[in-house]
Amino acid sequence: MHITLFTDNIDEYLKEDSVIDFGNESIVRLADALYQKADSEAEYIKKVYEFVRDDVSHSADVNKDVITCSASEVLKAGHGICFAKSHLLAALLRCKSIPTGFCYQKLILDDETAPVLIYHGLNGVYISEYQKWVRLDARGNKEGVNAQFSVEEEHLAFPVRAEKGEKDGFTIYPNPDKKVLERLRKYKTRTELWNDLPTDLDYIS
Repeated sequence: MHITLFTDNIDEYLKEDSVIDFGNESIVRLADALYQKADSEAEYIKKVYEFVRDDVSHSADVNKDVITCSASEVLKAGHGICFAKSHLLAALLRCKSIPTGFCYQKLILDDETAPVLIYHGLNGVYISEYQKWVRLDARGNKEGVNAQFSVEEEHLAFPVRAEKGEKDGFTIYPNPDKKVLERLRKYKTRTELWNDLPTDLDYIS
C-alpha cells in the first residue's frame, strides 16, 4: 500500500470552507474539550476519530432520512453518511492544525439488495508524532464492520474485493470531491440520494 498526496502544499489540508467549517462555535467547543483530554496529538486524533465513529451515527444505521453535509450540520444532527462524517472528522482535526484530507473507495453498496458499485468516503490524516499519513474510516461500526484507529496496520470499515470490481483509493485529496458534494446538496432525503449515489469522482474524471 502506498498512500499519495494529491498536492504537496500542506496548507491545502488545513484550510476552512463552508463544508469543513471548523470555525463554527460548536465544533471549536468540542475540539477544545477533546483536546484537553488528550496527552498528545496522536491521542487527540484517536479521540476525535472514535467520537465521530461512535458518537455520531451513520444515517442509514439509525434510519435517518435527513441529509447532512457540512461538519457543523453533522454535529448538530448527530448523524451523517460516510462522506458527511468524514467532513466532521476533518473539521475537528483541522481545528487543531492537523492536516486532514479525503479518500474514496469504490465498493458494492449491498451484495444482496443493491449490487452496484458506488463510492465510499473516509479520511487521510497526518500524524506528526509518527511522521506518517494514515487512512481512518469513521463510518461507524456495526455487525460485520469493525474499523479501528491504527497507525501501523489499517483497520478500515470494509475490505476491498478486487474480484468483484471494487477499487481502493490511496490518494488523499485536500477537498471533498465536487461530485460527492453535488449529490449531498441536490437531494433532500437519503431515500432520494440512495438511488443516485456517486459512481464517479470529479477528481478522477
